[in-house]
Amino acid sequence: MSKTLQGKTAVVTGGSTGIGLGIAKAFVAEGAHVFITSRRQDALDAAVAQIGAGVEGIRADSSNLADLDTLFETVRTRTGHIDVLVANAGGGVPGALGEITEDGYDTTFDTNVKGTVFTVQTALPLLAKGSSVILTGSTTTEMGMPGASVYAASKAAVRNFARSWIIDLKGRDIRVNVLSPGPTRTPGLLGIAPPEQQEAFLATLASTVPLGRVAHPDEIAAAALFLASDAASFVNGTELFVDGGQAQF
Repeated sequence: MSKTLQGKTAVVTGGSTGIGLGIAKAFVAEGAHVFITSRRQDALDAAVAQIGAGVEGIRADSSNLADLDTLFETVRTRTGHIDVLVANAGGGVPGALGEITEDGYDTTFDTNVKGTVFTVQTALPLLAKGSSVILTGSTTTEMGMPGASVYAASKAAVRNFARSWIIDLKGRDIRVNVLSPGPTRTPGLLGIAPPEQQEAFLATLASTVPLGRVAHPDEIAAAALFLASDAASFVNGTELFVDGGQAQF
């Protein structure tokens, strides 16, 4: 039986841990050759060793245009094209109104907004006919969260990129969609709380989700696989929430 992404080339930024790592694993399992990025070489090496054959790691900061040039020149040399691009690298500095710093603002917008814009723009010449671009969004665009206004605003920008880019790309047969996860058991989420409080923290988050639990990265990856595949060939400009219903009530 043919695999869903057999023979495809995919790039997943921020693919060394958490949701990005889950997506990279799913894509490799379905036959894709996957390039993953991370700002940290040690995390990148560990992810490549964990996934095994079918993946290549390239150290890159998505907010650094020189790094992006190096990334996509490497992809061009190795495969010549991209079928699936997942602009997943993201993050943010928390801060309630009155405590927001300029450095925190710049870091958040450079990572989530600048990084997304220039990841997609630099990859554009390599995107094949029928390719899929997936932008990682957030449920914070639909619901308030204390201390997360700057992060939420940056992810709202990501959501709106998809709306405009499908018009900019009209006629090129390139789909752009947003994947917005709910709370997911990742190292990044767990790192918000001290080790002795992590399970209680997850339980609190689970209480905000109608399904009564947080997600596993594999569940987010399954949705990314759908958006990457031909099964989503007429899905364009949408936002797919994979949040257990959290942002829907």
